[in-house]
Amino acid sequence: MKLFAGLDQIVKRDEPLADHCWLGIGGPARYFITPRSREELAEVVKRCRENELTIKVLGQGANLLVLSKRLDAAVIHLGADCFTSIDIDDTRVTVAAGADLPRLVRHCIRAGLSGLECLVGIPGTLGGAVRMNAGGRFGDVGASISSLEVMDGAGRIYRRGKDELVFGYRRTNIAAKFILQACFDLEADDPQRVLRQAKQMWIYKKNTQPLANKSAGCVFRNPRGLSAGALVDQVGLKGKRIGGAVVSPVHANFIVVDTSAKASDVQELITLMRRKVQEKFEVQLELELEMW
Repeated sequence: MKLFAGLDQIVKRDEPLADHCWLGIGGPARYFITPRSREELAEVVKRCRENELTIKVLGQGANLLVLSKRLDAAVIHLGADCFTSIDIDDTRVTVAAGADLPRLVRHCIRAGLSGLECLVGIPGTLGGAVRMNAGGRFGDVGASISSLEVMDGAGRIYRRGKDELVFGYRRTNIAAKFILQACFDLEADDPQRVLRQAKQMWIYKKNTQPLANKSAGCVFRNPRGLSAGALVDQVGLKGKRIGGAVVSPVHANFIVVDTSAKASDVQELITLMRRKVQEKFEVQLELELEMW
């Protein structure tokens, strides 16, 4: 493996991505790389760039569908300790990109810090949440970010201040390949009050989303002024099954899977949902789910 000579301990070949994604389906990656430091990450990025090898960044694969064919890319997973840290200093919280979102929410609740309760019930890691500005009716992650550290495709690290960042609905203006860490300025509050707020949000989501089933979150972005889930429901597809994949009976913008599901089952459902909504409402649904 001349491409990654000297980095053998962090590189696997033909690693099944199904083992690293929320849906538990999908084919292997040509390379699966788990850097142990920023320096190793920069070296991996440099070698990929020199050899014109596509890079994909993977957290927990919570909003991702991996297709069945072999992915000809280097999939970089930021799961080492240096990429999962959470540091709290008064009301400033510094979080590395690979940090688990439920863990982050728990830390903030215990510290009596309000601002990230909107992430309750959302799986995945901070990096993915920032990239897509995760959130919902209770707020989004971008609202409390004061700065980011990012790494570009050449391995250079930059800091981006609040005035340089734009967060919209499921979008940001972050062009850098890697989000390394985010700093949040939160509000001091009574831990019990923050906990009550988080529980209320959790109960609402539990009653309106299929949190007990295996899914990859919302499939489509909501069109302006409309609900993607409501549109799919109105074309009669709630509960529709193809193979091991089903349009959730709880919320029609979720596809849930069982152990027999294949990537092609999910793809076929997505195609059907888009076609039916286009035919009835002349609305083209845009994917929120990332597809490799």
